Order: sequence, then structure tokens, then C-alpha cells
Amino acid sequence: MTGTEEGAATSRRPLRADAQRNEDRLLEAAAAAFAREGAGASVKDIARQAGVGVGTLYRRFPSKELLIEAVYRHEVRRLCEAADELAAALPPVAALRTWMERFIDFMAAKQGMADVLRVILTDESEKLHTRTLLVDAIAHLLAAAEGASVARPGVDARDVLMSLGGISLMAANEGQRELAGRLIDLLLYGVVEG
Repeated sequence: MTGTEEGAATSRRPLRADAQRNEDRLLEAAAAAFAREGAGASVKDIARQAGVGVGTLYRRFPSKELLIEAVYRHEVRRLCEAADELAAALPPVAALRTWMERFIDFMAAKQGMADVLRVILTDESEKLHTRTLLVDAIAHLLAAAEGASVARPGVDARDVLMSLGGISLMAANEGQRELAGRLIDLLLYGVVEG
């Protein structure tokens, strides 16, 4: 990443409402494109899918690497925010399972961006920050399940995160999304009180 790109990524001012809507649409379109096509997805197609010009995309994200980084951070934030939403809307075990499924989907989408994300994902402070956010989301869901007396007490959210990471790797290597669902069921069997 060049100094100019780095500066563009870090010097964020609050956006006008229309600019924020454009950015949100760009991030959504880019996440879908990268999940489908990997890092080779066309920037022009992403802009068209978002309903903006390619100039708008490049003003906000001067390089594809910065767009991928922004998508990654946006998706992590959305995944973590989903924990609160799911805990409020679903019974505790269903909320936990639904979040685990979303995590697997997030990890599968991230595989398509792995080469570009390697720099971000090998930065220790970034890994620690992301891991902390994910562990906190899982801990929130586990606390809700434990509070409803449906989860074993003392389950460590970090252990659940590591288990989910392993599940996502196995399912990706086998190319079997349904395998992930079965392994999530096994993980839940260890978390939920019978």
C-alpha cells in the first residue's frame, strides 16, 4: 500500500448522507462480487451493480486493495453487530447457530480475497482487533444461552471461534457447505446442555 493509499484509508471524515449511501452500496456490491469471483472481480461491474460511476468508486477507494480492505472491515463489523440483533430476535440456541452459519459464509467469502488480505491478516494488531470483536460477539450469544439455561456454563468464546475457524477451513477444502452445517451441529452439541 502506498503512502497515498494509506492516507486515504486512514483520514476518514464523516460523509454526507448521499455519499454514505453510495459507500454502503459499493461495499455491499463489492462483497457480493468478491465472494462470487474473488479478488479478480471487475471494479467497473462493482460500480455498476452499486448504481454509481467508476469515478465515485475510485474517489472513495483509490485502489482495489483499499476496496477489499474496506469490504473486509465492513463485513466483520456487520457480522459482529448481527450477534445483538440475533440475540434479540431469536431463542438463544437458534441465535447462536444462525450467527455460526453467518460466520462460515463470511469466511468463505474472505477466501476469495485471501491474497490481497494477507497483509491485513498478518498484521498482529489487526488480527487481535478482529479476533476480539468476534470473540465478544460469540461471548454475547453464549451469555444469552447460558442465561436461558440452555448452554453449558463456562464455554470459552475463544474456543468456539477457533472451532468455527477449523470448520470453515475443512468445509472450504472439501468444497462442501453442507459439511459446515453438520460440523456446526456437532459444535453446538458440545455447547448446548442436553
